Amino acid sequence: MDPLTILIDWFPYLLSGIFITVGLVAVALLIGIILGLPMALGQVYGKHLIRSVISIYVWFFRGLPVLVLLFLFYFGIFPGLGLDLPAFVVGAVVLGLRGAAYQSQIFRGAIQSIAEGQMTAARSLGMSRAQAIRSIILPQAMRIALPGWSNEYPEILTESSICYAIGVAELLTRSSQIVSQTYVTMPIYLACAVMFILLSYAGTHLIQRLEKRIAIPGFGPGSSS
Repeated sequence: MDPLTILIDWFPYLLSGIFITVGLVAVALLIGIILGLPMALGQVYGKHLIRSVISIYVWFFRGLPVLVLLFLFYFGIFPGLGLDLPAFVVGAVVLGLRGAAYQSQIFRGAIQSIAEGQMTAARSLGMSRAQAIRSIILPQAMRIALPGWSNEYPEILTESSICYAIGVAELLTRSSQIVSQTYVTMPIYLACAVMFILLSYAGTHLIQRLEKRIAIPGFGPGSSS
């Protein structure tokens, strides 16, 4: 059987791996935002103990390779806690926890870029600190953070292939399974690479459209100011 026929026969199986990959990325990005934003606020406005704990978290997850984190949580931490989680869940959680460490620094930089005078002005109008953060600081900071945050999508997308190591049936895992059964290498891995490129392009394009839609006029790349 020629390689093209094999590729066509196995294409639906390979294609279904896209849903697993997209699921990994979506859950990881969601976890990253849910944890990353409060950590950024804690680093900017929190007390010394809170800032120290968050700094240790960021140092831990940014300092270890993704593969080490996956093995650590899949074979050590989760089983040690009595949690028998599927490989997909472990992969998504680890990518999300690591993403939160990076995203917290993106959000922190954006929050710190807002002029101190805006907090002072909000407090002088009678707002509490929490109200000022929620109504004045965060709406601006999130828009400023979006260009940097958008880089997280292709980063997590490429990192998702490492979940192959713990058996998550994403694109690379399925490609390897097909290769092991057909002994056809290049067409399968080439199709896998094209799918990753298309996923990266589609996701980045959507995020860029969102970025333009909510951009602050006169601020950011391409601004004439």
